[in-house]
Amino acid sequence: MLPPDSSDLAKDYRKPAQLRDGGVLIEGAGNSGAEIALDLARQHEVWLAGRDTGHVPFRIDGFAARWLLTRLVLRVAFHRVLTVRTPIGRKVRPKIPSQGGALIRVRPAQLEAAAIHRTPRMIGVRDGLPLLDDGRSLDVANVVWCTGFNAGFDWIDLPIFDPKAVGYGEPEHEAGVVPEAPGLYFVGLHFLYAFSSTMIHGVSRDAKRIARCRGPRRAGGAGHDPAAVGGAAVRLTARPITASRA
Repeated sequence: MLPPDSSDLAKDYRKPAQLRDGGVLIEGAGNSGAEIALDLARQHEVWLAGRDTGHVPFRIDGFAARWLLTRLVLRVAFHRVLTVRTPIGRKVRPKIPSQGGALIRVRPAQLEAAAIHRTPRMIGVRDGLPLLDDGRSLDVANVVWCTGFNAGFDWIDLPIFDPKAVGYGEPEHEAGVVPEAPGLYFVGLHFLYAFSSTMIHGVSRDAKRIARCRGPRRAGGAGHDPAAVGGAAVRLTARPITASRA
């Protein structure tokens, strides 16, 4: 086990002063991990563990991004191209729940300039120290966990999850509609309909589709119409919840 009081979750992190003096291992190299790493690098030696998730190829606070590129990525690529209705969207979707998305605000060059060490993921503990996938142990005083989250579906006692998944995977659904459980719908899931389904504009669109879908059933109609949820008559099978999305 790691020493007591040496670990923090990303959701509890507020400022570098929370951590003990000494090095910091950040487990999970997604957006939260990268941003916390930059914040801590001013006062600590930092190791960022996890695979390279890629990054948006422009600065989102730049002039071109504010006026064109951000809208192109968020409103076109994420919202209309990467959906369950397109071949590329269906190809990308299975990777999203377990691997996370590209870095948005942080670029690899910033991590390098801040002298942040990139390392393989953490796989265990050896002699009270974090053990990395390459066999090294890191003598650090702190570990910050940025490994994503579990959606917490364990309270839903219905046969809509993959029984072979470790823990609870995501439910089987058609763009948020659960055929095996009439009257049960989801919004806000990873790639529920599009890559943007966890973003404000994507949740809004999905909620409107679900509301339209509920109309006939609430009025005594016969079931849901896949066309009401964007013509996405594509079965989205459950995906395992993994220990890390790094």
